[in-house]
Amino acid sequence: MPRRSKPNALTPPPPSSATPLLDTIDSPDDLKRLRRDQLPALAQELRGEIVQLAAPGGLHLASSLGATDLIVALHYVLNSPRDRILFDVGHQAYAHKLLTGRRSQMPTIKKEGGLSGFTKVSESPHDAITVGHASTSLANALGMATARDALGQDYHVAAVIGDGALTGGMALAALNTIGDTQRKMLIVLNDNEMSISENVGAMSKFMRTLQVQKWFQEGEGASKKALSAVSRPLSDFMSRAKSSTRHFFDPASVNPFAAMGVRYVGPVDGHNIAELVYLIGRLAELDGPTILHVVTRKGKGLTYAEEDPIKWHGPSRFDPATGQSLGGVALEAGAPVRQSWSAAFGEAVTELSRLDPRTYVITPAMREGSGLVGYSKAHPNRYLDVGIAEDVAVTAAAGMALQGLKPVVAIYSTFLQRAYDQVLHDVAIENLNVIFAIDRGGVVGADGATHNGVFDLSFMRSIPGVKIGLPRSALELRGMLKEAMRIGGPVAIRYPRGDTFQAPANTWPDLTWGTWERVQAGDGVVVLAGGKALEYAEAALHDLPEVGLVNARFVKPLDLDMLRDVATRARALVTVEDNSVVGGFGSAVLEQLSAWGLKTPVRVLGIPDAFQEHASVERVHARAGIDAQAIRTVLAELGVDVPLGV
Repeated sequence: MPRRSKPNALTPPPPSSATPLLDTIDSPDDLKRLRRDQLPALAQELRGEIVQLAAPGGLHLASSLGATDLIVALHYVLNSPRDRILFDVGHQAYAHKLLTGRRSQMPTIKKEGGLSGFTKVSESPHDAITVGHASTSLANALGMATARDALGQDYHVAAVIGDGALTGGMALAALNTIGDTQRKMLIVLNDNEMSISENVGAMSKFMRTLQVQKWFQEGEGASKKALSAVSRPLSDFMSRAKSSTRHFFDPASVNPFAAMGVRYVGPVDGHNIAELVYLIGRLAELDGPTILHVVTRKGKGLTYAEEDPIKWHGPSRFDPATGQSLGGVALEAGAPVRQSWSAAFGEAVTELSRLDPRTYVITPAMREGSGLVGYSKAHPNRYLDVGIAEDVAVTAAAGMALQGLKPVVAIYSTFLQRAYDQVLHDVAIENLNVIFAIDRGGVVGADGATHNGVFDLSFMRSIPGVKIGLPRSALELRGMLKEAMRIGGPVAIRYPRGDTFQAPANTWPDLTWGTWERVQAGDGVVVLAGGKALEYAEAALHDLPEVGLVNARFVKPLDLDMLRDVATRARALVTVEDNSVVGGFGSAVLEQLSAWGLKTPVRVLGIPDAFQEHASVERVHARAGIDAQAIRTVLAELGVDVPLGV
């Protein structure tokens, strides 16, 4: 059994009189002592608690509000942790955490030493899986149901998956096997028409079609009649279910789940707790796999979140009473404008597409996150959102490149991990003209180990022919995009989470790929750093003019001329990177010096060979030993006269 996390040192808030029902609950067993007619009020209390927790900013809000009624029903019927309740992605599971003994720790969520923002096996025995990436719950559920049957055990397996996650090939492949093996399990399809952005693809369209069919209206009536006679035997309920779903076999309305061998019930109201309790209790007992399709509203119970669920998916600090944003700092007149790296990329690629009509942007369900809202409106005919299917994004880009387009795949580093084979097999082998705009490269902070993008330099560098750049600014990003379009082949441009200074519009600096830049002269000890790490290096060297500093903005290829020059002159090199020390930039430098037979000492600073738990980006970098103070400590160890206390 997974161990419980240690209590966090932060003092929990006193129980609120506004939550009389929630105040009595410390486990699902406590929940079961409530009457069924009290459950809607409990759900409302949970939503109020979640809003207060999210008000300081940085938490997932709208998704958790939408899933609250469903979570109450699941825990009321099933017996966690014996029964396994799996949440796809896990960012919608705040009510689950509140009901499973973690209420006092909830103020610590996504803070250093506190609760994870997702479900995590090592945090609680009630968390069936550790997640962060979408579309994994069904394969996990299949494995658990298989283990249960193989070991002769008896427990329920229930997987909650959003239809956004059903756009992922892994989820669809798991459904295919689930239908074939016929393991007993309940799959709850939490259909809110959204992932982060609006859902796209044929599956999403099918979900919408269901709700306007005549048979759906008939099904609603059958469900209500069944609820009015809950004491009737299960056979009578199933007869009603069969009657309401018979139209699935009409040619105009094909049921893909039935074709896969999975029983389907729904759609039903995902905010009607009485109906959910009734259905979950009965469907969980059926042999074989069953899908319960529930329709929910993302942001449920909070008017402004319901009206704009994209904005309120993960809001910054806000006033819970009004929804007014409380974040941001007013800039002085004439001050340089800062913007997110994602916005900087979005502006640049939008302008680039005006210059070259062959540009085509692809994203796996990350239009907002990757800064592509403006692009999708300016160039709707040269924009493709493939849903949560990273492998499809990369291979579709390969197909475009083979036919003369110049595709740009805008993707988070942590999600590109899921498409490694496609980068290698479908793009790199034929040296195709595909640009990978890798967002959130490096540590991302509060989202933790599942989202830290600290492996892309290592795995992309391992692929023959891939060229890798680390821009230090929005202006340098523009130069790299322009040069990538010119040189062709697979190119990766990697930038961090956070912000940078906005570059002037329609500005495209000339930049030769594979050339570094001397930032500070000095030949005794030389620091080599690019991207986010260069900021730390500049801060560390502000009062050390004798230490050399190089903007190592290209990881592949390295600037061999400059590297040989600094390596033969310096008594030591220090490489700094916001990437794993295994196989990253520092490794590339060591490999090259070895090939030349040079024995210049090299200190490699980067993310240790261990998963980094959630904390602020600055704290993780300090723990990893790549921030300004860590660099100064290493320089002192190498004999540099570093002033103390500066």
